[in-house]
Amino acid sequence: MSLNKKPHQSVMLNEFLSFFEGKKISVFFEGTLGAGGHAKALLEAHPEIEVYIGCDKDPESLEIAKVNLAPWKDKVELVQGDFSDLDVYLKKKKIKTVDGFFFDVGVSSMQLDKGHKGFSFSKEGPLDMRMDPYGDVTAEYIVNTFSEKELGNLFREYGEERQWKMAAKAVVDARKKERIKTTTELANIIVEAFQNKRGKLHPATLIFQALRICVNKELDALNMALTKSIQFLSKGGRVGVISFHSLEDRIVKNVFKDASLVTKDEKKKGKAALLHILTKKPLQATLNEIKFNPRSRSAKMRFAEKM
Repeated sequence: MSLNKKPHQSVMLNEFLSFFEGKKISVFFEGTLGAGGHAKALLEAHPEIEVYIGCDKDPESLEIAKVNLAPWKDKVELVQGDFSDLDVYLKKKKIKTVDGFFFDVGVSSMQLDKGHKGFSFSKEGPLDMRMDPYGDVTAEYIVNTFSEKELGNLFREYGEERQWKMAAKAVVDARKKERIKTTTELANIIVEAFQNKRGKLHPATLIFQALRICVNKELDALNMALTKSIQFLSKGGRVGVISFHSLEDRIVKNVFKDASLVTKDEKKKGKAALLHILTKKPLQATLNEIKFNPRSRSAKMRFAEKM
């Protein structure tokens, strides 16, 4: 693997930095770290940062980030694992409060570009889709062992695929003849089953999305990570998320909303809200950024502050 390859462009970098402008940051936690673009920008803007914990499931991404963040090697702690376990990492480091959390969720363009990861229907590769190469479940296992009903539910719920019944039946019929092992095999099955054009959207797009989310338990991880981050966030500290599809954004919106409502506080025998929402509506990339970086067109950013 070449570490000199130009990493993917960090999405909504200026907007990200703006939410921490004027804030004093001692400890920061980021997941998914990726190539470290957001981390580099924040470390440059906030030299007062003492500890920057960067978490990523993908060890290859961490190797790239290690090189990019080398100037801050004494401050940066790289963690290979799921950001939903942030409480474990923080307690291990005996960190009780964090001044900022940031989650850049979903699959990165770096991972899509790696055929051996199996994330892309446009690149030949094994049906893997594990962000963590040590994970137990692969997309190949799901495609070849789940019942037609289970596959249908998966495509409907995680892919929001309208033709979920047709897709599930096509997969089950195809695997009766031969085990489905590669990305292109699955993509061709879906294309043949749908037999219609969807404009710019490839027929297999939502099917691959559903499988990836299931393999990596992405939605559960995001929900857990946000809930835990609020517990560790210092007063005045901020938590932000960039998501890339409606399922992720809905989770962020709901967690922030629930935490911003009054909740029972036994000590005060009253009610108190945990968060103040800073983005009533999610921020989106500018037209200029979308032109420069097409991946940013579906990005949505939400931020909240601990009260």
